Amino acid sequence: MSLADGRTADAPSPPQARPRLGVVFAVIGAGVAMANLDVFIVNVALPDVGRQFSGAPLASLSWVLNAYAVVFAALLVPAGNLADRVNPRIAYLSGIVLFTVSSLLCALAPGIWFLVGARVSQAVGAAMLIPSSLGLLLATAPPDKRLASVRGWTAISGVASALGPVLGGLLTDLSWHWVFLMNVPIGAAALLGGLRVLPRVPSRDLPRADVLGAAVLTCAITLIALGLVKGDDWGWTSVEFIGALVLGVLLLAWFTARSARHPSPVLPLPLFRFRGFSPSSFSNVLFAVAFAAMLLSTVLWCQDVWHWSAVRTGLALFPGTLLPPALAMSIGPVIHRFGSGVVAFTGCVVFGAGIAWWLTLLTPASGYAGGMLPGMLLTGIGVGLTLPTLISAGVSALPPQSFSTGSGVVTMARQAGTVLGISLLVATMGAAPAHRVDAFDRGCTMILGATAAAAIACFFVGGVGKAHRGAEAETVGAARSASSAGGAEGA
Repeated sequence: MSLADGRTADAPSPPQARPRLGVVFAVIGAGVAMANLDVFIVNVALPDVGRQFSGAPLASLSWVLNAYAVVFAALLVPAGNLADRVNPRIAYLSGIVLFTVSSLLCALAPGIWFLVGARVSQAVGAAMLIPSSLGLLLATAPPDKRLASVRGWTAISGVASALGPVLGGLLTDLSWHWVFLMNVPIGAAALLGGLRVLPRVPSRDLPRADVLGAAVLTCAITLIALGLVKGDDWGWTSVEFIGALVLGVLLLAWFTARSARHPSPVLPLPLFRFRGFSPSSFSNVLFAVAFAAMLLSTVLWCQDVWHWSAVRTGLALFPGTLLPPALAMSIGPVIHRFGSGVVAFTGCVVFGAGIAWWLTLLTPASGYAGGMLPGMLLTGIGVGLTLPTLISAGVSALPPQSFSTGSGVVTMARQAGTVLGISLLVATMGAAPAHRVDAFDRGCTMILGATAAAAIACFFVGGVGKAHRGAEAETVGAARSASSAGGAEGA
């Protein structure tokens, strides 16, 4: 019996061969590693960038970090929506192309603001490739290998984070341009491999994401950050400073009201009705403030106070960045026994102890082993206890159908906290290099305050994590929320 397309009823079409998991994992891993490496690498390179561009002040240099975090935070959910509506394969490959080309532009930047613009373009590419990468991996892996695949995918972020400072130091010692140029061959290889092996995942019929809402959120966070980093120049009672903060807050209020009405908002407000999600997200923001400020201040101390090379700075950071991914992979049983709130609070206390060590004992005359290393180990343990715990608590508080969206919101919150932390550090330290050590003391005091606020917020997370909806669901959800360029935290 013949059919319209010429096939016979007793001769069904052969099933499509599933792409080889190992090859797909390698292609996806290259993109995820590239996006995560760029966070720590850029931190280490920042002082060298400033020296090349006519001694650009810290307020201007901070935008090399902030521009990436702001745009990534605002576009993460819309980019995930676009990937589902169009095709995850197309979204991932487009993100690779944009990220790679933008990296080349970063390396060729003739000035600081050209570099900031190229970083914005990089963030768009990262926002496109990160959400789609996990969807492609899950579409390729057979059911019995999905959990292991997600764990491996998560581990890539942790390994890239740990290697970032050392690799960044090595490359910056040659030239900070190589920090970005190294992405070009990696991106080209991922693109060529992706065109051959990535699966073709069917698109989904979803409402269009709120692009205007994403733009409003970007403007709001940018204005608040701008007011903070320029406050010392403008004056803390100036019209410019107050105007930037007030306008930023008003835009945030408008964004929230718009999110309540839009069918596919950047910030899905109904998620905050679930017990545990709101306090976890809020704690994430506060802890991200402390973590981002700690990381930047450590780099600046090594290179501006001790006058260390980029390589030596990267090696100094390495012990602290190595601990979070190791703890994140083994913290599950502790969370189940004691509850997320207790574990996250403990992590904040340990992190704060590391900052207090530096504030008390770190001086220009102190050595690395007795001055910086103990604080680096304590903060590393604190990050490893706190971040994956809050991620897990937030995502596991949601029903399974909301894992993907909820993890995007958690990541967006953490990126917003990163921007706020960098901006607050710049505002706290001020612009007087003659009082550099005093400036670092002020910065450490601010970080301690943010850590204390995060610890208090962790009390409201409660026992989320004791009662679980399934280990695999939590692992997949936590992995999704650890997938940002801020995935560099090693969660």
